[in-house]
Amino acid sequence: MNNFTYSVPTVIHFGKGQISHLSELKESRSRVLMVYGGGSIKKNGIYDAAMKYMGDAGLEVFELGGVTPNPRVQLVRKGIEICKKNSVDMLLAVGGGSSIDCAKLIAAGVVYGGDPWDLMLDSSLIKGALPIYCVLTLAATGSEMDNSTVISDPTINSKMDICSDYIKPKMAILDPEYTFTVSKKQTAAGAVDIMSHIFESYFTNVEGTNLQRHISEALLKTVIEYAPIALETPDNYDARANLMWCSSLALNGLLSYGAEVSWCVHPIEHELSAYYDITHGIGLAILTPVWMEYVLNEKSVSQFADYGRNVWNIIEDDNIKAATAAIDKTKTFFSSLGMPSKLSEIGIDSTHFEEMAADCVRFCEGCYMPLTKEDIVNIYNKAL
Repeated sequence: MNNFTYSVPTVIHFGKGQISHLSELKESRSRVLMVYGGGSIKKNGIYDAAMKYMGDAGLEVFELGGVTPNPRVQLVRKGIEICKKNSVDMLLAVGGGSSIDCAKLIAAGVVYGGDPWDLMLDSSLIKGALPIYCVLTLAATGSEMDNSTVISDPTINSKMDICSDYIKPKMAILDPEYTFTVSKKQTAAGAVDIMSHIFESYFTNVEGTNLQRHISEALLKTVIEYAPIALETPDNYDARANLMWCSSLALNGLLSYGAEVSWCVHPIEHELSAYYDITHGIGLAILTPVWMEYVLNEKSVSQFADYGRNVWNIIEDDNIKAATAAIDKTKTFFSSLGMPSKLSEIGIDSTHFEEMAADCVRFCEGCYMPLTKEDIVNIYNKAL
């Protein structure tokens, strides 16, 4: 196991009615920019509840709506302008990972002073950020409890992710009831995203990380158990609660610290999202089983076999058979959630594969099974 320093400063308020903790923001600052998406929070009552508690606390609230599933740097720039013009001193993201990611870069961009895309190209330029708080409405990205943000610039077909401890949220409110109205498509895509985050740490070549692997297996089994229930019965509190907490634990460092390895599938999928603006979880559902099949070899077979036996309860002594069955189970599970299994199903062809692979290959050199540009092109083609 590698050396590490573990710090998760995010205060989590989990459960029903926890949005009342927004009144505590008055103890920090007085002017808040609330960042949210397409307006669903105004239909389901979350917006009104947030405004009530912040109003009761005497906070002055400014708003930035319209965050898209792949948040754009153009909206980040607009948020920074609002903050500077009105001397905003904290950010509140209400929504899923996209709203939180947008708020994170705004918070860092206000302190930075230059163009926020500079920070996406070089995260070492982040020297501080306004305090970030969030109310989570979708179990998927884990952004409510981690130090990363993912932002796109569609004008150059680029989607980037960066990490900085300065952008870890100070507080996150996780009320599973706020996910009851999430669509089946987004619930399924969120479950895939959670599983993919776990896979990125689970398949590591760092030795002596059995604890992280066993925790990962427990989280994977939990998603496999509860995602179908949430799809069938959207207001099942326990199903939504388990998925929501899995989302946070999958990406708050619990699984990765001490077992660090560069991510494999996410950078490959980010290219799909950058070029085609698809839902992130859908891209991951298509690419993950293909990646698993592609990197299955003599070095990796024992880990994939363990995955099959410990997560899918596959009884098979032969490693290659157990590993192959595990990959098939993964593919079948994603399909059972209503996820497509081929890029052609969502209108993507091979037109941009070469340039997409060239853009992301630098992120895949240190991953579990290092990938070349040719490897990435092959994965895209096998996913057609």
